[in-house]
Amino acid sequence: MKTVKRTIGTMALAATMMLTVSCKEGNKNEPATPMSNEMHQESMDDKDDMEMNENKGAKAVLQDYFKLKDALVETNNDKAKQLGTTLASALGSFDASSYSDSEQQELKDIMEDAIEHAEHISESDMAHQREHFKILSKDLTDMVAITGTEMKIYEQFCPMYNNNEGGAWLSMNEEIRNPYFGDKMLKCGKVQREIN
Repeated sequence: MKTVKRTIGTMALAATMMLTVSCKEGNKNEPATPMSNEMHQESMDDKDDMEMNENKGAKAVLQDYFKLKDALVETNNDKAKQLGTTLASALGSFDASSYSDSEQQELKDIMEDAIEHAEHISESDMAHQREHFKILSKDLTDMVAITGTEMKIYEQFCPMYNNNEGGAWLSMNEEIRNPYFGDKMLKCGKVQREIN
């Protein structure tokens, strides 16, 4: 066993030395080309800008969603109605043009469904708002699966909601604040997973 470990260690050391030497020699032969470096930097900047725009749209949607969730936690019907309208607007202005064709189609379908539920929330009583929030939460979870997020968010779940069928939601905080029951069962639920 010692012989095998020693042989593997020797091989790894030899490979590392060969790579180090060949990389140093490769760099000596390459002329410095400021133009190609600038072009490379521009393409990297373009990629960063594109990713920032992608994340910016998703971030705006998520921020409005979290505000709506908090209104439901507070059992504040009027505030939830206003925030439903705000979220529907953010969803409607989401720009998916920088995503692949298949992702654009998925995002379009997700946004259409999410807008419908956000609009229902803007017109409904608390119980109905919470029903639509459950589906809206699924839509935004699907959105994040495509867009990703720079924020750390938590997918949380309450097993008691909807006749023990349960309901999930997204939160920026690990601590449970249940939007389906508000202060009646404020801490009912658990973190299912951490996203990002």
